[in-house]
Amino acid sequence: MATLYQIHSTMDTLRRSVDEMSRTWRTGDSILLLGSTVAFISWLDAYLSDSEIQGIANIYALADDVAQLSTNTSAKLNLETKLSGLLTDEEWVNLTQSTNFSNTNANNAGFDKVVTIAL
Repeated sequence: MATLYQIHSTMDTLRRSVDEMSRTWRTGDSILLLGSTVAFISWLDAYLSDSEIQGIANIYALADDVAQLSTNTSAKLNLETKLSGLLTDEEWVNLTQSTNFSNTNANNAGFDKVVTIAL
């Protein structure tokens, strides 16, 4: 089983969030970007490249959070190539509470731990 890291971070604390996540990271873990964190996905990619984190199974965001971004911003971020899937609130709850979640957007993920990092 794997861990789902839920990150809710500002641009100022994103690197520190990645550093915290790297302490317990295992290959096959996944990331869920919460709130405005999805707007910093390019920076997240850069910070992940600089870290010891390897073997990311999936990177998700909430559909409602992405909908808060302007169309222009979403296009510039190229989210369709950087995210594994967009989750509804219901899918998010199922993802965090079930080891048998089988929605195609979540790539049949199952998690034994959910860790929230909100710095």
